[in-house]
Amino acid sequence: MPHSTKTGMLAFLAIILLVLTGCTAKYKPVENLTSLEVNFADPMWNGVKVPPNQQCNRFGGAAETPRLAISNIPADANAVIMEYSDRDAAHMDNGGHGKIGYKIPAKAKNVTVPTVKGHTFDLPADFFVVAPHASPSWDTAGAYMPPCSGGRGNRYYATVKAVYEAPEGEQSLLLGKGKIELGKY
Repeated sequence: MPHSTKTGMLAFLAIILLVLTGCTAKYKPVENLTSLEVNFADPMWNGVKVPPNQQCNRFGGAAETPRLAISNIPADANAVIMEYSDRDAAHMDNGGHGKIGYKIPAKAKNVTVPTVKGHTFDLPADFFVVAPHASPSWDTAGAYMPPCSGGRGNRYYATVKAVYEAPEGEQSLLLGKGKIELGKY
């Protein structure tokens, strides 16, 4: 590989790393993180296999995020963040498929997060982009890229975080964390 290609690749990877780590640095973890319970609110999802048509545009899907039922939310949380990942593609792990926030009511102990269409930045009310997916050149850009391995059996999951999204001048906090397996595609 020519030196300029290696340098370009390293620069690209450094930018991705900064984007991915910079998004989580905003939230200072509290001493005792609450363990969130995360379940599917849609029977189409079972955590074993990604449902039909829930893959990216590149492979013919018209996907959206799964509806998630989240419980055991700490009282101070005012948002939950879903970080979508592909465990088998290093650059798409740790939220590489997009990080999306959802504002929740004050003191909510449980919430069902509605779906968000893939490949768009036009999110429904109460949603916000924390970080777009990391491979806009592979498939359509957007806040969320659905599973996109072409059916090679990659393992997808979502990390869910309960946060206190602070007003400017205050520290935002990470209050709780949970995980759910989305399935293989």
